[in-house]
Amino acid sequence: MGVLKPFLLLLPTVCLIAADPASVEVRALVPGGERAVLRLQFRRGLLIETKPLPRTFLLRKVSGWAVFEDLSAEGKRWVLESLFPEDQWKRDEVIHKVRWPELESVWLMASLFMGHGQNYDKLEKTNPGNPEKLKPGDVWHIPQKLLSPELGGSGTPPVHSQPEDELDDDGKIAAYRALLTFNEDKEGKYAAYLLRKGEALYSSVVIRYTDRVDAKEVNAFADEIAKRSGINDVRSIQPGTLIKIPAKALSAPFQPEGTVALKADQEMREEVRQTRRVDAGPKLDGLRIVLDAGHGGIDRGASANGIWESDFVYDICCRVKWLLEVDTEAQVSSTIRYPGIGFSLRDDIPSPSKAAQVLTTPPFAIDGDSPNAVSVHLRWVLANDLFSSFMKKGDAQKTLFISFHADSLHPSARGTMVYVPGASFVPSSFSLGANRGAGVREMKRGSLAVFSSREKLQGEARSRLFGEALVKALRQSKILVHPNRAIRNVIHRDGMNFIPAVIRYNEARTKVLIEVANLTNEDDAANLRDADFRQRYAEAVVKGIRAYFKK
Repeated sequence: MGVLKPFLLLLPTVCLIAADPASVEVRALVPGGERAVLRLQFRRGLLIETKPLPRTFLLRKVSGWAVFEDLSAEGKRWVLESLFPEDQWKRDEVIHKVRWPELESVWLMASLFMGHGQNYDKLEKTNPGNPEKLKPGDVWHIPQKLLSPELGGSGTPPVHSQPEDELDDDGKIAAYRALLTFNEDKEGKYAAYLLRKGEALYSSVVIRYTDRVDAKEVNAFADEIAKRSGINDVRSIQPGTLIKIPAKALSAPFQPEGTVALKADQEMREEVRQTRRVDAGPKLDGLRIVLDAGHGGIDRGASANGIWESDFVYDICCRVKWLLEVDTEAQVSSTIRYPGIGFSLRDDIPSPSKAAQVLTTPPFAIDGDSPNAVSVHLRWVLANDLFSSFMKKGDAQKTLFISFHADSLHPSARGTMVYVPGASFVPSSFSLGANRGAGVREMKRGSLAVFSSREKLQGEARSRLFGEALVKALRQSKILVHPNRAIRNVIHRDGMNFIPAVIRYNEARTKVLIEVANLTNEDDAANLRDADFRQRYAEAVVKGIRAYFKK
């Protein structure tokens, strides 16, 4: 319990130097006499100026600004005492007094004191009389046992370890399916699941066993399942509670025996096991790669926690492109370019870029004069044109397309998700009408996509194999991937199942759409804002490419 005693270093004196409804800055004294700026921002989390910090305050070298997770136990304790000087650190609990109700939240408290925002429900349960809408001076009690280990507590990790966590996708699906039993009640067929310790209805049931990830849809379906299962409060479900999941809502691999969807999924997984890797050597010789960064220009994409999709995934895309060009023999192209920035790498991205263009002939500006769907379609048209030229002399199996995105999902979802083109969602042929192609030259060869049944099956199989290699590389680089099902072949949204056009009509033999992070999750958003994280992410992607194109 020693960490709960008064901080051994000189407690920093705090001076509020700037405040507005969206952020506050505190200048805090560090050992040695210098002052460091702590910046708390609405729905964006906490940033710490690193230059004045002692080396012992950081877990690793960070230039510029650090996030809370970059700090050592000593650094975290110093930050919390600097931001909240009226808090009382007692032997058996921390008594936290709300200082900035416009910026604080129960999620933020759980994140700072308990290790992760997803522990908010435990904090609310401990303080049952406190309203969720905070007011100045509100008092919250955080028992020692709920504090993160760095702060002297036993700390419950947000993602609870389960036996299947380290399995590959195939093994994980089999393990999850084994936890289900099928039955029927007056409302119809359902899959029965017994909730395990540390699991939540949102993430461990809805997101895992269905294709729903959108926040509203996950919440609504969790409520529907709870009602059917006789559960009154979805945030306080005891381990062992029987959960009834409507069979019709289950993802294909969890459908009852004898269903068409399950049979198709099993055939696909057998195809994956039989598909042979293509060897491109350590230098990726003879490989044709097309990279795509989602959105851009007037289209910022998803936005949450003070961060937007377009610029940040474009920076990752540029970093992947640079690494491949410097260290491999692969032929690399990008579908998109930001004029004025080019493909340069940026540590700081202060505001959304106003200009972007799809690199067709002539370039197509994403400026709002044409519908967004035009720029989306032109990406696969351009890619198909590039691959068509390559396949005349090169090995068609050595074609790879990667589209980088960031999503805005249910906040309990964290980490990377990889979408592959589900064979049943790919058409046998598709032609983009001339009136939707903006008159670019690439329409001549790239606007018609044709796929045989074999090509659809192989397209999903190879893309799944690449997804496995990528997920493994990310984990090796300590980058979080979605803990339940990181690789998916369908998106469910607004009651519809689909796959994005950029991979649906793409003729690359291997093609994926990567959702790098969930912007609605504060920790994911903070990661994406960090240039060091974006660099590590790009390096992991290249590592995954090397692993996939190696026998």
